[in-house]
Amino acid sequence: MKIYSFTRKQTLPITPEEAWDFFSSPKNLLKITPGNVDFYMLHSSGADKMYAGKIITYRIKVLPFYSTTWVTEITHVQEPHYFVDDQRFGPYAFWHHQHNFKKVAEGVEMTDEINYAIPFGFIGRLANRLFVAQRLKAIFDYRYNTLEKHFTGTLQTRN
Repeated sequence: MKIYSFTRKQTLPITPEEAWDFFSSPKNLLKITPGNVDFYMLHSSGADKMYAGKIITYRIKVLPFYSTTWVTEITHVQEPHYFVDDQRFGPYAFWHHQHNFKKVAEGVEMTDEINYAIPFGFIGRLANRLFVAQRLKAIFDYRYNTLEKHFTGTLQTRN
């Protein structure tokens, strides 16, 4: 199984507490996901905020003609520094997403580090090369711009 990595960093002019309040609410994920992904939450266990053991179930469009259920578990939480979500069931053979928040002079540096694998062997590797990696980048480009606009009132294009 080939494991791919994707990392995105962004600095926002907010406090660590503001960052944690926003990003630890699963409902806010819907606000920063592009509409063409047709992504919505079906269920979230327990309280609104992240905690280890929280199960979140989404519906997501993985291909123009195919949607599937995606179940993630929040496996690690250290407020307000990081949380980790791991796929339990869904479109990936493996999905591990670390959300890190670090106080910096300009506010908070957020780092999303994703390690993932695509099912179906050679076909999955080809699919990653042809569209999965680009789609993941496009989703995080959208998030980058949406967060920039939300927290600073400006929009910057990510290169």
